[in-house]
Amino acid sequence: MKLQALRVGVVGTGLIAGLTTRAMAASKGCVPVAVSSRRRTQALAFAAQHGLDAAYDDWQAMIAATDIDAIYVATPTAAREPVALMAARQGKHVLAEKPFASLASLRAIVQACADRGTAFLDGTHFVHHPRTALLKASLGQRIGRVQALRCGFFFPTGDRSNMRHDTAQEPMGAIGDMGWYAMRAVAEFAAPDATLLHSSGVLQRDAQSGAVVRGAGLMHFEGGVTATWDVGYNAEACTQDLQLLGEQGVVTLDDFVLDWAQGYMLPRPGFVAGFRQHCGIANPDGHEWVAVPSAQPANVCMVEHFAALARDPLGPAARASVAASLRTQSLLDMVWASLQPARQR
Repeated sequence: MKLQALRVGVVGTGLIAGLTTRAMAASKGCVPVAVSSRRRTQALAFAAQHGLDAAYDDWQAMIAATDIDAIYVATPTAAREPVALMAARQGKHVLAEKPFASLASLRAIVQACADRGTAFLDGTHFVHHPRTALLKASLGQRIGRVQALRCGFFFPTGDRSNMRHDTAQEPMGAIGDMGWYAMRAVAEFAAPDATLLHSSGVLQRDAQSGAVVRGAGLMHFEGGVTATWDVGYNAEACTQDLQLLGEQGVVTLDDFVLDWAQGYMLPRPGFVAGFRQHCGIANPDGHEWVAVPSAQPANVCMVEHFAALARDPLGPAARASVAASLRTQSLLDMVWASLQPARQR
């Protein structure tokens, strides 16, 4: 076991839980030691696959264990709050997948962490990649004031047995799952604190499962900033595009959620993440490619940052992280409330 590393218990055994567990094992700050699942056979299989010390079929018992410092909550959205609340109240640091049931739910979780002096972090990978820090620090110099953001995030999920089609577990469907990333991009790059003046858009539900499988919308912020977003499961293609339009130029990413070097399904080992920047009238040959190397995958950076927050859970970095989570969920809630059903033939 790594010296002074956070000993983490994992609640959930799905794809994302496995990926983040591997990221913890690859990090210096966290070490996964236990897992819980409603089905003991799944917990045992996950523990064996990842070399964990313990497997539970009761997440409450795992949270109560004295040899665990932190809990990673990789449950469906509907189950996230009670697990995170109990973990915080037991004095555990909390790394939780997103989105959350509502802004009120997230506020309750972060307040419980603050009350016990424990760290909270949501599981958004891209904000921890060095590219995000570079862009935030240099956007004004590169393209001037950001006046518009355009975002598209799709991947095919037509399997109706998938949890994403279960409206009881994932009530916002694609809007919560993928719209979260669009809202986080707005919070990070375009409108971190500007008042949202207007939001409108549409959502589309699957005819059989009733799950939200696509959404699109327009947001207008104080100061004239706009954001357009389009997300879903039903394009039969993967796209993760982000464009930031400034008053003096444009920055474009085609992998803003997961850089291609670390792609889950089709990784490009050795590829260096970056972004394209251009101004004036130029064809693609005139676009500048800005490479942003990272010594670690974004999800490993994320768990390292979680460990750092645990060392100073009430410090300025922790407060800024919580503020970004709250801003993202607030925007998501406001967008969700503004959507209308798409008219279909």
